[in-house]
Amino acid sequence: MQQARTAETRGSPPGIAHPTSRAVLSALGDADFDDRNAPKLYRFVVGVDQQARPLEAHELAELGDPMAELFFRKDAFPLTVQDLLAGLPEPATKANQSVYLIGEAGQIPLGSAPEPPRAMRFAVARAATGRDVDLLVSTGANEDPAATFLQVAAWDPVAKVFNYYMRLSPVWVWAGNSWSALAPGSRGHGCFDSHINGSVVMKELKAPWSNWQSQAATIRLAPDSPFRDDPLYQQVVGAENLELTVRALIGRWTAARLAAVAQDGIVEHPEQLMRHLFTTTAVNLASTTTQSSTITPSSGDLLLPPGFWLNGDALLSDLELPVTAALPPMAPAAHYVESLTTFDFALEEKSSGFSQPGDTFFAFVVPEPACEDNDVVRQMVEQGLITDKFAACAFMVDFTDPVFSSVRAQLMAHVPTTPTAVTELQDHTVQAILEAATSLPPSSPEGRFAAAWALADDVWPKTFAQRIDDYLGRVGRRIRESAGFDDYVRLAESRRRDFKAMRLNEFELTLPTTNIPVDAARLRMNDDGTVAPAS
Repeated sequence: MQQARTAETRGSPPGIAHPTSRAVLSALGDADFDDRNAPKLYRFVVGVDQQARPLEAHELAELGDPMAELFFRKDAFPLTVQDLLAGLPEPATKANQSVYLIGEAGQIPLGSAPEPPRAMRFAVARAATGRDVDLLVSTGANEDPAATFLQVAAWDPVAKVFNYYMRLSPVWVWAGNSWSALAPGSRGHGCFDSHINGSVVMKELKAPWSNWQSQAATIRLAPDSPFRDDPLYQQVVGAENLELTVRALIGRWTAARLAAVAQDGIVEHPEQLMRHLFTTTAVNLASTTTQSSTITPSSGDLLLPPGFWLNGDALLSDLELPVTAALPPMAPAAHYVESLTTFDFALEEKSSGFSQPGDTFFAFVVPEPACEDNDVVRQMVEQGLITDKFAACAFMVDFTDPVFSSVRAQLMAHVPTTPTAVTELQDHTVQAILEAATSLPPSSPEGRFAAAWALADDVWPKTFAQRIDDYLGRVGRRIRESAGFDDYVRLAESRRRDFKAMRLNEFELTLPTTNIPVDAARLRMNDDGTVAPAS
């Protein structure tokens, strides 16, 4: 398993079509699955392993995370999250353990008919020893603790990876590590359909942390709900704290990954790094901080999510372009309220028959660039794998479409796919793009990049900032027109459809439905603030 990072060069067995718990159960077969007297840790990496098998002693010895050291190597296999937390060597304190609560139906009014299932999950961030979080535990909150799912991402400080475990009562399964997420056989399968880059995931990362209990909203419980007596529920704190933990854990894995990738001076798979710059490998979900039910035509202006307009985290925060325009543009509340009727916004869950007119609890949920993508780019710049100018030129090819850009993705064709010296990674990519640009129109992705790259080093930051200022000014004017706002609603729905095609889309109540056809043309944003069909 220590060789997982290079396994991709050796090829993998055919993948398994449906990486679900049922697939794992099937793979376990009859291998002592019901033998509670002799429990074992099994290995099953979806897409790589055709059959689950017990880990050999030397394989178990290679796992250096707290789950392996404190439980599995001692033949301890906790059945519930309570057993797991009780089995850690230090008692839980506010300093070493935080409990969080999420539920997509958590803010829907009680007594709705039909009542949607209020399945909630706990996320527990725990430091096994010391104060640095090395266990992130996810489990069902208001279900039988012994029967609900129990999953753990555990940091291995020696191998510098997250190991991913799942308990399928009563069996524990090692489902792979961070490198497995990047290997062709297992990438996109099993737990790596959501942990697509090997790191921990919190989709609703920023304020107001939609669907999480936080300082912005409380998950609703009946006054007599027995769940209120759950000791873990009584420890729940706001998701604003989890955001900080997740960002730190993402950064920890990114730093370890880049150090390992560049340690020999050669990047074996340049495309695995560059896709974070040129494509959308993952997204976060952002929204306004305003509850949709409180918005009326006279509410004033509405702040839509900044990440809807451009990748401000990368361009403004990380690359520090000197943009002066106000961000985000302000939308008249009256246009938003009108759009709810125009586009028949509703929350629907077909499995339960629940339907409620209107938007999500916090208004205007949309996908935005993922923290994990931006973190790789930021650390590549900081470590000198690429320059800030190179990153900025790539983003500016179509900065108005920060996610799911088919235009920017075309530049992946010019990224080396063979081992490349760290010092030559950027130069090889730039040279390939510039050569292609000579035979392509200026409007092509290559032409746009070449024009940006030609700017002098003391000119490009101000030039890019001026482009952004001009764009935001145009958007700010168009959004105040009813037709312009409706175009942005259509653009938001286009991006939601792209998100719904991802494995990250797990729950029907995460996003609203509209009357916009599911087969409507994909849309893109132009520099002048208009919306057009994507090419």
